[in-house]
Amino acid sequence: MLIVEYQLPALHHLPNIKDVRYLKSKDETQEIYLSEKETAKLYDDLIYQITLRSLHELFEADAANVLDAIIFNGWVTAVEKAHGNETTGCIVSIQASKDEFMAINLAQVDPKACFKLLKGVGSSQLHSFSPIPPILQIDKSDRRFVSGYSVADEMDDSTNLAAMGWEDFEHLIRELFEKEFRQNGGECRITRASRDGGVDAVAFDPDPIRGGKIVIQAKRYTKTVGVSAVRDLYGTVLNEGATKGILVTTADYGPDSYEFARGKPLTLLNGANLLHLLAAHGHRAKIDLQAARAIAL
Repeated sequence: MLIVEYQLPALHHLPNIKDVRYLKSKDETQEIYLSEKETAKLYDDLIYQITLRSLHELFEADAANVLDAIIFNGWVTAVEKAHGNETTGCIVSIQASKDEFMAINLAQVDPKACFKLLKGVGSSQLHSFSPIPPILQIDKSDRRFVSGYSVADEMDDSTNLAAMGWEDFEHLIRELFEKEFRQNGGECRITRASRDGGVDAVAFDPDPIRGGKIVIQAKRYTKTVGVSAVRDLYGTVLNEGATKGILVTTADYGPDSYEFARGKPLTLLNGANLLHLLAAHGHRAKIDLQAARAIAL
């Protein structure tokens, strides 16, 4: 899935001269201007055409056939009439699948009707500059991100995840969720090691319904994870502006943790869930909490 952030022209960028006439009696030219209504109609039609044409050009350029869908967010910088200051806002947003879009005969369509058919989002009067929330917009800029390294390929049945180094464990979780989200065009990044219980990894899921920014915490524990860790995760989700939080541990959670997570955008994965997820991606390991405790002693 490709997300396009496009800077569209503002209404005042359009030329408004409709005609130029020569007045022989005065030996001068006279400019005839478009009416306000004509300018508004021209602008709205132009925005719909730019949107559809951009989608067309991108799908046509996909010679390798790697695009399943495109999300197009059209942004305009203009004066907000409510407060008189210049601001930037999204005025059109649309998600189009390649198969659906390429079946359209653009030469014969009405741009606005086609935009609506594809379930595009925007004000009924684009020229009025009424910003809308984009269907999907992912901000991936974060100075905490660092390069990840592979851990999973070095594991086998004898690898005890509960006794693994904490940094290797975090990179393993990043690698595992990278594979999980990559299936839908997403990605996962690991953050700088800090041991502060904050964000260990961040996943970006492009799905417009369940996706967005997902924060992940990895707990290589040998004892039950307390409810305080789940509360901390929920606070991190809110602080990061994320859509969901995932807590992964080699151990398990108590009833109070599951109760706190109920009804919240939180997913708790215990050791059994972790081993199942690893196996689903072709990796094997074990979790021996007793052996890990003995090593710690």
